[in-house]
Amino acid sequence: MWNARVLLRSFSLLHFLVLHSVLPQVSAQGSNATTWNTLSGNPPLVIARGGFSGIFPDSSDFAYLFAVAASLKNVILWCDVQLTKDAQGICIPDLKLENATNIAQNAKYKSSTYPVNGATTSGYFSMDYTLEDLRSNNVFLVQGIYTRTEKFNNNAFQILTVNNVVKTASPPGLWLNIQHDAFYTQHNLSMKNFVRSVSTTVNVSYISSPEAGFLRSIRTDINPKRTKLVFRFMEKGEVDPSTNQTYATLLKNLTSIKTFASGILVPKDYIWPVDLKSHYLQPHTSLVSDAHTVGLEVFASTFENDIPISYNYSYDPVAEHLSFIENGNFSVDGVLSDFPLTSSTAIDCFAHNGLNAPKKVNTLVISKYGASGDYPPCTDLAYEKAFSDGADVLDCPVQISKDGIPFCFSSIDLIPNTNVAQSRFNDLSKSIPEIQSGDGIFAFDLYWNNISSLTPLMLKPFSTLYRNPKFNEKVSLLTLSEFLNFTQGRPSPLGVVIIIEVRSVQAIISVLQSLIPSIGCILCEHVISVMKCSKAQLTV
Repeated sequence: MWNARVLLRSFSLLHFLVLHSVLPQVSAQGSNATTWNTLSGNPPLVIARGGFSGIFPDSSDFAYLFAVAASLKNVILWCDVQLTKDAQGICIPDLKLENATNIAQNAKYKSSTYPVNGATTSGYFSMDYTLEDLRSNNVFLVQGIYTRTEKFNNNAFQILTVNNVVKTASPPGLWLNIQHDAFYTQHNLSMKNFVRSVSTTVNVSYISSPEAGFLRSIRTDINPKRTKLVFRFMEKGEVDPSTNQTYATLLKNLTSIKTFASGILVPKDYIWPVDLKSHYLQPHTSLVSDAHTVGLEVFASTFENDIPISYNYSYDPVAEHLSFIENGNFSVDGVLSDFPLTSSTAIDCFAHNGLNAPKKVNTLVISKYGASGDYPPCTDLAYEKAFSDGADVLDCPVQISKDGIPFCFSSIDLIPNTNVAQSRFNDLSKSIPEIQSGDGIFAFDLYWNNISSLTPLMLKPFSTLYRNPKFNEKVSLLTLSEFLNFTQGRPSPLGVVIIIEVRSVQAIISVLQSLIPSIGCILCEHVISVMKCSKAQLTV
């Protein structure tokens, strides 16, 4: 009888193969035609951390296969190397197995306690078991970051050796990260011997380590034409156990690092610091330029699509990538990413294009309240940003003030996206079940000069997602007339869509007739018919 886990894995494999067959692979050909500000002048590399670990369990066969299928043709697959009791090098993202496998749920295994870089650490360690021990007792890889999907956790992903990864995924390049040489040395296991051995059977493109002593020890055993050594910086206050120096101290002497490495790998905030209180970018450091001056390549890590990033990027991970690879001053030489498709797209599709790139698909782009992800909705700067971003059509949901002034706003209720509830008009709150459930302060109860004095606020589509607060007090709402004037006289044709959200539209029609000699179309929510106007005529 078929095992249920095997059936599920077979179904998921079929799904993966379908995705693989229809997903267009990003090509680096376009990028190669342009000079980059990298040390070599070539496009930055994409290093897939544990494969496509943003979706699949880190270091699983699916993760590695999907990374190769969805990334640049020269993608580098990253493997965090751990050693088993029988000195097998396996790809596991963490020294503690329970952080990436289901081992803690298996009664056959017991946790241990060891000193790790001077800190007493308890957990399940690979060095306590042979590779066969781990494979024969149903220890499988799972998603170790709990905010990510668990849908692939029951697919019986076996732990892979470095050789398994190469045989399974045939990667264009392989990056081995040796994180804990000092720890394994204390337990009579040699990362140096493993690297020597695996290098005879596998083409290793990069070897990184946060231990300077380890890189120095293997420097003479590595062919620099085939394998590059990269010193990995951890958080600045942490200590390299092989030198007893903090990484902040080591950063001050890049010339010394050049004596045993050809590059450095740093967290991205080493390059673009983010103010922890405001969540805005601070000026970039000179690290990339300084490293390039002494001949060191610079690789940036911690690129993840599903963690909060600076407000400067408006939650757009491609925009974040572009600040590292195309900012007019420097480009990192590679990015370490959990989502290599995003990194590949940024490098090959968006870099060197700017806003003047021609459309490749004739798709009509209609704004939603202007660029409401960057600025408060239906405001002057939101519409200006939507236009500069290349929108073909700008939208105006029409509301009417108490004195009959039509204006653009996202809702008839002013509470969600203005400060009206904290203003002197807060006593106007009331319930109108025909419009919405719950109380509101409605546009038709305030005069336009009252409404225009309010502070528009950013949309907040999710309770935990906050958008660019700096612009809450720097924008203005527009009357319908001002909105229409904004759209006129543009060098390229700009369409307009007027959205009416009331059941009776006769009053608004009369206002529109006096304001607009010609509009393309008007969309009426809650009204069955679509109104069209030709020249000065409006028909329903």
